[in-house]
Amino acid sequence: MHNRSNIITVNKSNPENKVINKAGEIIAQKGVIIFPAQYFYGIAVDTFDIDALQKVFDIKKRPLQNPLLALVKDRKQLETLVDSIPDIAEQLIEKYWPGNVTIIFKAAKHVPDLITAKTGKIGLRMPWHPVAKAIVNAADRPITGTSANISGYPACNAIDTIDPFILKNADMVLDAGELRTGLGSTVVDVTEDSLKIIRQGQIPKSEILKVLSRQSNRN
Repeated sequence: MHNRSNIITVNKSNPENKVINKAGEIIAQKGVIIFPAQYFYGIAVDTFDIDALQKVFDIKKRPLQNPLLALVKDRKQLETLVDSIPDIAEQLIEKYWPGNVTIIFKAAKHVPDLITAKTGKIGLRMPWHPVAKAIVNAADRPITGTSANISGYPACNAIDTIDPFILKNADMVLDAGELRTGLGSTVVDVTEDSLKIIRQGQIPKSEILKVLSRQSNRN
């Protein structure tokens, strides 16, 4: 049974500055944060810190061949992680960021293999959820956004449903209560000549294709 000493209550709509700033400091010091997003709790560490990334794989019992999603606060952070930003990605960013579309890019050469699982690709999203957005801003660096669950098990929408092993190994757990259920982000791959929908989530594939078609017609 987890003793809950590392669990801090946070307002999911208007997160307290003191709590968020502390979370940012922990991430900067190789720490692990569990945080609420729109529908599920996630795990945040510094995407460039190998030791912190290894902790994520260890506490999730996640196979090393499975890459990790990362969150960025702005265009500048995005550019530190990717090899290039194709036109099709520009269109998706303009329409859906911050929001519920994760875009898979060709990763920059200096991005750790633990993030990419040696695929040469990295999945990125700019979060709109107040807590996730505040944490990536406070950390002032890209952070992981992987779900706070043991690999292969469902994502968790309440702290009490997160595996005690994960809770015990986090440096800070931000508890925003039970989150409403829903689909995660839609994942799209822009690393090839044509767009590939990897996972349909909050934004339907049909809507994304319509947006890109309209944009193409304008050009």
